[in-house]
Amino acid sequence: MNKDWRFRISHREALMGVVLALINFLWWYGFAYGLGQKAPEDYTYIFGFPAWFFWSCIIGFLVMVSLVILTVKFLLTDLPLDDREEEHSE
Repeated sequence: MNKDWRFRISHREALMGVVLALINFLWWYGFAYGLGQKAPEDYTYIFGFPAWFFWSCIIGFLVMVSLVILTVKFLLTDLPLDDREEEHSE
């Protein structure tokens, strides 16, 4: 049985989603545990937030929203979901 050409594209796009999730986790983990290991008395603050929280949660959110928008706009493909092509070929 031949695989539908849409599966190849959807698998590639699913892999892009996994990569975005890994980037999000690594960004959050790196800043949260990298900057947040000090005693709370030694924290630096940005706009009233501890630096680890500001970089991991606030800026990380903005970075990930931007990456998702760019991925959807430039990398994802609009695919037909109906089987009309197969019906006409038979």
